[in-house]
Amino acid sequence: MNGLAIEHLLLIASIFLLLGIIASKAAARSGVPALLLFLGLGMIAGSDGLGIPFDSPSIAQGIGTVALAYILFSGGLDTQWREIKPVLRQGLILATVGVTLTALLVGVFAWGVLGFTLAEGILLGAIISSTDAAAVFAILRGRGVNLRGRLKPLLELESGSNDPMAIFLTIGMIQLVADPTLPVTSLIPLFMLQMGVGAVVGLFSGRLIVAAVNRLRLDYDGLYPVLTIALVMLIYGAAAAVGGSGFLAVYLAGLVMGQKDFIHRRSLLDFHDGLAWLMQIVMFVTLGLLVFPSQLPAVAGAGLAVALFLIFVARPVSVWIGLYFSRMTLREKHFVAWVGLRGAAPIVLATFPLVAGIDQANTIFNLVFFIVLMSVLLQGTLIVPVARLLKVYGTRVPQPVSPLSEVLRDGTLTNELIEITVPAASPAVGQRLLDLKLPPGALVVLIGRDDDVMVPNGSTEIHANDHVLILAASDVRDAVCSQLEQAVGYPRMLGAAS
Repeated sequence: MNGLAIEHLLLIASIFLLLGIIASKAAARSGVPALLLFLGLGMIAGSDGLGIPFDSPSIAQGIGTVALAYILFSGGLDTQWREIKPVLRQGLILATVGVTLTALLVGVFAWGVLGFTLAEGILLGAIISSTDAAAVFAILRGRGVNLRGRLKPLLELESGSNDPMAIFLTIGMIQLVADPTLPVTSLIPLFMLQMGVGAVVGLFSGRLIVAAVNRLRLDYDGLYPVLTIALVMLIYGAAAAVGGSGFLAVYLAGLVMGQKDFIHRRSLLDFHDGLAWLMQIVMFVTLGLLVFPSQLPAVAGAGLAVALFLIFVARPVSVWIGLYFSRMTLREKHFVAWVGLRGAAPIVLATFPLVAGIDQANTIFNLVFFIVLMSVLLQGTLIVPVARLLKVYGTRVPQPVSPLSEVLRDGTLTNELIEITVPAASPAVGQRLLDLKLPPGALVVLIGRDDDVMVPNGSTEIHANDHVLILAASDVRDAVCSQLEQAVGYPRMLGAAS
């Protein structure tokens, strides 16, 4: 692709993006996972298809790393703590113990059946050990899959948090394969460093992003998405630069940010959701370009054997052991075992041995690509039928989130509508709505200023003599009035809202 002129690159990129959007629409109607169509676009356009030359594992690895970082941040940002808190223990067990068991089981199978060395087999197992966040988020959220109980938050938590463990195992096994004299115990300091630093940076950075968004007071609203883009890159880079897991850091940062109040919340959530879709399209198409379909038949038999072992043995065993002490029903455990979707994350990890120059690197990459295709085709397309077969598919139609219930976390709207004129002596003058920290159950709906009426957001400042229209629960009405007017203003009741 180096010889193409910039206008040709832009033309090709725009066509791929448009085809990716069309593919996502087709996927929603047909039930075929969108990521499979994205991979197909790349394969059709690659060297064995239309002839677009691309054979750079290092570039593909870099693109995949950036894309996964923003996908994980978006996934964490859109995850509600109250939903994942009840399944936190089970999710972390699956993300650590489950991933390790999967890698070991696949490794032993590859060693005994495919003729790999044990270290090479475990390396293959480590690469395909994690469920893919992009695949799980896209299927469970994009298709409106309605699952009973706490299955959906558990699966999303597992897929969003298990990539760091798979990356650690992959990097560690590459070191052991490259230098067989290294003891297995040498991986312990690497594990402590990656997970410890990643967790600390992520938890701290989540609060840092909220503070930056709320306090910088940017003059242009359009700069807030740019700010969060830069901060996500900063978080990943800072964690990775000191040996930590950048993926764990960005996921935790998004998770922490998602539980806080910050200005432009709805628009930033929508922006990062769109950015995550863009990253998915770019990542999957790039990885599709990297593979040579003509090389896949040579590994089809071995790939099919590993894929079936992974789907029907390794994944179920790791889930049953990991969830042995949980109160989930046997049907729910079976379903969790089935939703072990592999996607772009394993393919990105499969570029690591290529870049490191491992002997079996090319075979491993083709095997992983074939396994991912089988996983998406078999597991991804049958999620809803399997959920219905196991009777874990809900019948309730998900209700759309209203703007008011998004602001009022408890969703109660049996409130009174009041108007307050803010006096010049009020301490609220000059403060932003976000800084006022109005009690839960109070929502500023409109602000009248001079001859204008505006719909406020968190960054809107209160001016003297503003007419503030507030929807407030009866038990907080007096507190809100006192906070805005300090017993000097003029509240006026306008009626009740239900």
